[in-house]
Amino acid sequence: MALPAEITTGTWTLDNSHSEIGFTVRHAGISKVRGQFKEAAATLDLAENVVDSTINATIQTASFDSGDANRDGHVRGEDFFDVEKFPEISFVSKGLVATGDSYELTGDLTIKGVTRPVSLETEFNGVAVDPFGMTRAGVSAETTISRKDFGLTWNAVLEAGGVLVSDKVAINLELAFIAPAA
Repeated sequence: MALPAEITTGTWTLDNSHSEIGFTVRHAGISKVRGQFKEAAATLDLAENVVDSTINATIQTASFDSGDANRDGHVRGEDFFDVEKFPEISFVSKGLVATGDSYELTGDLTIKGVTRPVSLETEFNGVAVDPFGMTRAGVSAETTISRKDFGLTWNAVLEAGGVLVSDKVAINLELAFIAPAA
């Protein structure tokens, strides 16, 4: 699949200030809690044939933010991300397949030293030139993972049955990339 004329091949970089790397997990079986990572770096190596493109990303685990200082401290600690030992989460793409108007992006996700293959349902949101002359492209992606598959096994049993934190974690990405300099 060839690129539209307005899109430049080469290495695009993540615009962290206009991107969101978030996730949602069920809490106590009754509500959903959202969190996000505020610091990340990524490159999108855009090929002439889109499906030959690759993406590599690193996320700083200490940048986790859920809006609650106590929860954030717990999630950054040894029970979950253990940011002292595992300061980064990484993703390295392995393939991109067009599926109608969207794409399936596959790759290796590493969390807490454990690498597993993942597949992200991905949508290209278009290209725009901002008022400062920067060309930007937007991408949305989502997947669901088992946190236990990545060694994130801490939990607490509830008095009424069930557990405090669900195993399934929905990952939601809203990413903006900046085109390479001409």
